[in-house]
Amino acid sequence: MTEMLLKYFRTKQNHVESEKTYDSQCPFCSMQCKMQLIEQSIVTRKKYTTVGLDNPTTQGRLCVKGINAHQHTFHKDRLKYPLIKVNGEFVRATWEEALAVIKSNIQSIQERHGKDAMAVYGSASITNEEAYLLGKFARVALQTKYIDYNGRLCMSSAASAATQTFGMDRGFTNSISEIPSSRCIILAGTNIAECQPTIMPYFEKAKENGAYIIAIDPRETATTKLADLHIKVKPGTDAAFANGVLKVIIEEQLTNEHFISERVNGFEEVRENVTSMTLEEIESFSGVPIEQIRKVAHRFAKEETGMIFTARGVEQHTDGSAAVRNFLNILLSVGKIGKPGCGYGAITGQGNGQGAREHGQKADQLPGYRLIENEDHRAYIAKVWGVNEAELPRKGVSAYEMFEKIHDGDISGMLLMCSNPIVSNPNAHFVEEALQKLSFLVVVDLFVSETARLADVILPASSYLEDEGTMTNVEGRVTLREASYPCPEEVKHDWQILCEIAQELGKGKYFPFESAEDIFNELRIASKGGIADYYGVTYERLREEKGLLWPCPTLDHKGTVRLFENSFAHSDGKAKMVSVSNVAPVSKDEVCEEFPLYLTTGRVMSHYLTGVQTRKSASLAARNVESHVEIHPATALKYGIRDETLVKIASRRGSIVVRSKLSDSIRQDTLFVPFHWANSQNVNFLVGKELDPTCRMPGFKLSAVKITSAMDVG
Repeated sequence: MTEMLLKYFRTKQNHVESEKTYDSQCPFCSMQCKMQLIEQSIVTRKKYTTVGLDNPTTQGRLCVKGINAHQHTFHKDRLKYPLIKVNGEFVRATWEEALAVIKSNIQSIQERHGKDAMAVYGSASITNEEAYLLGKFARVALQTKYIDYNGRLCMSSAASAATQTFGMDRGFTNSISEIPSSRCIILAGTNIAECQPTIMPYFEKAKENGAYIIAIDPRETATTKLADLHIKVKPGTDAAFANGVLKVIIEEQLTNEHFISERVNGFEEVRENVTSMTLEEIESFSGVPIEQIRKVAHRFAKEETGMIFTARGVEQHTDGSAAVRNFLNILLSVGKIGKPGCGYGAITGQGNGQGAREHGQKADQLPGYRLIENEDHRAYIAKVWGVNEAELPRKGVSAYEMFEKIHDGDISGMLLMCSNPIVSNPNAHFVEEALQKLSFLVVVDLFVSETARLADVILPASSYLEDEGTMTNVEGRVTLREASYPCPEEVKHDWQILCEIAQELGKGKYFPFESAEDIFNELRIASKGGIADYYGVTYERLREEKGLLWPCPTLDHKGTVRLFENSFAHSDGKAKMVSVSNVAPVSKDEVCEEFPLYLTTGRVMSHYLTGVQTRKSASLAARNVESHVEIHPATALKYGIRDETLVKIASRRGSIVVRSKLSDSIRQDTLFVPFHWANSQNVNFLVGKELDPTCRMPGFKLSAVKITSAMDVG
C-alpha cells in the first residue's frame, strides 16, 4: 500500500513539474479573447486546457470555440513541411526546393505576361504585421496591382459606409465599455450570441440597466431572444426599413435640429427622399408593420442615449453599403454619436477584420488607411519603403473580380494566404474554375483546404499559438498576441515566408525583418499621419496597457476612446447624410414562380468561416457535423419537406444537398443555411456574382431558391 502511495505522489509531482503555460489570443472572432494554454505532460501523453485571461474587452471570458481552439493546432492533418505537386500528387519538399519553384514560376509568368499577371489574395485572420507585409510584398516584391483579401466579403459595406458618412472607419466609434450605459440599442442583422458570444454580457448588462433592445433579423435567434422588439424584416429590405424609421423621425419632428445644423451635411436631401415615400409602401416592401416602424423610431429618438450595431445581415447585400449608410442617417438625425452611450458599431466578423483592412491588403489602399490613388499618400509610403513612387502599382480590383480577371486571362498566377475562396466566395463554381485555370498557385495555410488542393505549392503556416503579432479587435483596440509555442517541424510564420520569397525574387533588401516587432515598427511609421495612425503604439506599451484604441499618434497619447466628440473626419468636420433608395441600384436575385423562396446565410456557434480550422476540432465538429437548412413548418408542408431529411436547394446558379431543420423561428418565405461547409453542402454555390457598386460586396444574404426533397431527385 505504501509503495502504491509513493508511486501516486511521485507521478503527481512529475505531472506538476512538467506543466507549461502559453499566452495567446483566440484565432476566431473579432473579440480576440485573451487566453492561456496549459500543457500538462502525463506519462506518455499531453493534456491541454485553455483558460481565459483578463483584458479590457472580454475580461477573461471565452466561448466554446476559444476553449477548443488548440485542437486544430495539434491535429494530425496539420501541415508541417512544404508540398509540391508532381504529376497531380503532392510530395514533400524542402523549403529550398519550394522557394526555387516559386521563384521560377513567378519570374516566368511576369516575364511573359507582365507584372500584373501575378495576384495576391490575403486574409483578415492574419496579424497586422502580416497584413501590412502582404500589401508591401504585392506592391514591392511583385509590383502587381492585383491584391485584395477575404475581408472584402465581410466588412467592406460597413467600412465604406462609415468612411463616406464620418470620414473614417474604426468599427466602433466608442469603447465597448459604453454599451451598458446606452438606453436604446438597435442590433441590425447581427446574431452576436452565436457569432461573438463573449460580447453578449455587455448587452445583457445594458438590459439590466433598463435599455430597450431592438433586433432586426428575418430569423429568431439567441440574440433576438434578448430583444424587447424583434423586427422580422424581409431579406434584402433593410435600407427600406431604415427609410421608414427616418420618415417617422423627420415628419414627427423627433430630430436633433441643433446637432444637424452644426455637424451634418445632406439632411435636406434625406428629408425630401423619405417624405416622397409612404409608410404603406415601406410596410409592403419590407414586410414590417407600420406600428413596428413607428415604435422603433419613437424609442430610439426619444431615449437620452442610443447605439446602432450592424453586421453581415445588413451588409452582405448588393446595396449593403447604402443600407448601412441609412442606419447611420438614423443615428445622425437624432444626434446620438460622439458622446457617452451613443454611437455606431460594426460587428467585425473575422479575428483581425479591423486591422487587416487598415494597412494595405485592399485593392485601393496603402498602410494607415491611405489611398493608393492619392499622390501624396503614394509619395509618403514610397519614401517609407525606399522605392520610387512611380514604381508603385495603381488600384486593382476586388476579391471576386480577381477571379473574373483570371477567367479573362489577365491573371496567370496567385499567392494565396490563409483563405479558402472556393468555399467563401459567391458563385463558387466559377471561382473554382478560375483557380483551375491558373498557371501557378501558391497557398499558405495550416491545412490542405479545398482551395489548397488546387495549388502547385503549399507552404505550412504557423498557428495562433506560435505566431506573435498585433491584432485590432472589434472596438478598434490594438492588442499584442503573445505566441511562444514552438512551431512544429518545418513550419514558418507567414511573415517569414513572405520575406524569404521576396529574397528569392531579388527584393530582400526591402524585407530585412527578423521579428514581428521589426515589422510593426515599420508599420507604425507607415501609418503615421494616416487615418489609422498607430505610431504611438509599441509592443512595450501594449504589454503594459493591455491594448490601445487607435488613432494613437504619439508615444504619450493614451489612445482615442471615443471618436467624433467635437468633429467628424471629413475636411469640413461634418458628417454626410445621403438619401438611400428602397431598391438596390444593382438588380437583386428576385423570387419568382420557379424560385419562390429567399435564401439567407450565416454562422453557427461551433464553426468559423469555411470551417477549415473548426472542422479539425473534434469537440466543435461534433456539435455540428453537417450543414442544414432552417425552414418554417408551414413552408416545409407546402413543399413536401419532412424534418431531418435530405433536401435539395437550387438557385439559378447551382444546387446543394443538406438536411432539413424545421423551425417556426424563421419567416415562411425564407430559408437559412450556414456557410461553414464545402463541396455538396457549399451554400455559396447558390449565391450570385452581382456586387455592391460602392464596396464590391457580394449579395450573400439574398438568393432566390427552390427546395425539394432529395428523394425526389432522379
